[in-house]
Amino acid sequence: MGQSNTIRILDGNTFVVCEDTGDIEATPSEPTGLFSIDTRFLSTWVLTVNGERLNSLSFDDLQYFESRFFLVPGMATHYIDAKLSIIRERAVGGSFREQITILNHDEKPVDLEIRMEAASDFADLFQVKDEILNKKGEIYSEVEADRLRLGYRRGNFRRETIISSSVAPRYDSKGFAYTVHLEPNEQWDTAIDVQTQAIGPGDRDLRIGLRVHGGERLALQHDLEKWIADAPKVNSEHGRVSSTYQRSLIDLAALRFSPLSLGGATLPAAGLPWFMTMFGRDSILTCLQTLPFTPQLSKTTLRILAALQGSRFDDFRDEDPGRILHEMRYGETAAFEEQPHSPYYGSVDATPLFVVLLDEYERWSGDVALVKELEQESRAALKWIDSYADLIGNGYIWYERRNTDTGLENQCWKDSWDSISYSDGTLPPFPRATCEVQGYAYDAKVRGARLAREFWGDPEFADQLEREAEELKQRFNRDWWVADGEYYALALDPDGRQCDVLSSNIGHLLWSGIVEPERAEKLAQHLVGPRLFTGWGVRTLAEGEARYNPIGYHNGTIWPFDNSFIAWGLRRYGFTEEAATIASGILDAATYFDGRLPEAFGGYPRELTKFPVEYPTACSPQAWSTGTPLLLLRTMLGLEPHEGHLAVDPQLPRGMGRIEVLDIPGRWGRVDAFARGRIDLQELSD
Repeated sequence: MGQSNTIRILDGNTFVVCEDTGDIEATPSEPTGLFSIDTRFLSTWVLTVNGERLNSLSFDDLQYFESRFFLVPGMATHYIDAKLSIIRERAVGGSFREQITILNHDEKPVDLEIRMEAASDFADLFQVKDEILNKKGEIYSEVEADRLRLGYRRGNFRRETIISSSVAPRYDSKGFAYTVHLEPNEQWDTAIDVQTQAIGPGDRDLRIGLRVHGGERLALQHDLEKWIADAPKVNSEHGRVSSTYQRSLIDLAALRFSPLSLGGATLPAAGLPWFMTMFGRDSILTCLQTLPFTPQLSKTTLRILAALQGSRFDDFRDEDPGRILHEMRYGETAAFEEQPHSPYYGSVDATPLFVVLLDEYERWSGDVALVKELEQESRAALKWIDSYADLIGNGYIWYERRNTDTGLENQCWKDSWDSISYSDGTLPPFPRATCEVQGYAYDAKVRGARLAREFWGDPEFADQLEREAEELKQRFNRDWWVADGEYYALALDPDGRQCDVLSSNIGHLLWSGIVEPERAEKLAQHLVGPRLFTGWGVRTLAEGEARYNPIGYHNGTIWPFDNSFIAWGLRRYGFTEEAATIASGILDAATYFDGRLPEAFGGYPRELTKFPVEYPTACSPQAWSTGTPLLLLRTMLGLEPHEGHLAVDPQLPRGMGRIEVLDIPGRWGRVDAFARGRIDLQELSD
């Protein structure tokens, strides 16, 4: 859906998307409404005065969890001489509260009929996304003395929206109304509380309480202030860096999601509107991006993913022992197994990335206790790589869905149906193996060896993992290298034939360390060359490939998160200039999105469009796009844990000026990093 004509506020996986008047008039296919736990709890929320719709003068996006709308009666015209002002103040926090204020500017009294139309279709978010609203249960509306109860029941699955008001209205099955008399210059207001409630199969109470009453709204504000205060401070001569960083911090706060089993601890939800829930891959990669700034997210993410790690073979959920989940949902379609996300394990990369994050987290934090706590889960993840993921038996990670009805076909990060192809544009058969996942597996083995040797007291296992990693590296460099193009194939088919297209995935290979050093320079040239690099960033698929499309979801768009890991990979192999070029392009693009990078944007050449072209259905905010500026800061400053200290080796883009990152947390306490221009080495100051 378009971004410009809707207002969004959110708190974790509860969010409201509405018109610029504050009204909600949802259709089955449109993600407007009040959503929580993958259910739309309000699909109609329309305010009228004397039967007349209201016109928006302006709105304020106060914080990620609140907004204010300034309205007048009547149609928009240059000749409005409004005698009434209507202010709607809305805050979301689990559910939401709305304050309505009406002011009479006339010299004579007025009598008003104020009405709110209220309804809910209780659509599952998957039904909205798929544009299919097929409710199999009963929708009801119950008028009580002091509230309106909207509900949906299907067996022992129940969802309810409970509406009450500080000024008693007249409730009916379709909303509620007030009769108000206002003297000249008099003000009237009321606070409307909207509480959502859920009872799941087995009568598991998932009540989402009112968290935005008075002091609770202040608690949200104080929580945000503490979140920002605890994070490092970024100052820069180039204003785009510090402002984009601040926007990212606030969006990360908004996207924090507290799974029902965590008792208040949070991890990053993937993105609004479709993915406001736990994703293995997205949460892990976001944590890797944000580790130097918000390390607490990593600990929570590792723990919850470990707790939900696969333990059996389940074809419906594509579950294996040791496999890390892909996605967790709480809506009706998951509850009744009409789709498998309860949780669903159809991700081929989350499992090796789990080990990568655990090692990287320890390197930053020194949290040995967590490494020991998650030893068995880490061993199970490493076992999955060789025992269950190698579907062909040739030492690579492959994927093929066992749930052929509702499972994901492509289980890599480029998971759209046509993202994996040969150079002639045809699609390969299954199973498939994509290149970056082999890099993740290599990295997981190398890092797992360090954990085994230093913390698990198992040097034999460490030696085994290192041997396996080296064998994988040799095998990979033999089988995946496209000799005539001098890059690595995007994927292999089950016969070993290369999907020999040039793609952004080669940058992830640099990040993982699986690339032979003598081949790295050619990859760097490709990544900043004209087929892949647009001036804004690296395209997912190179110009000139058969399926290239600058606005194709994974076939030519630019994904900011993808670029952040590419830049990190270039730094790993010493290509600091190229990494800085990519960082500069992405940060330039961020300024056109008010510092909030979207999920993806068009892969058009910079000199052609002069500005980054927004992808029409991109999620925003999205966690790993929000994490992108933070990883680019790490990359530009060359921040790396080294023997218990933080090393800094900055390489800034031209024209960037001075950057300061103050109070970087880690096992070293808190330290500061500074860089200017082409400084090659910068000492730290406490």
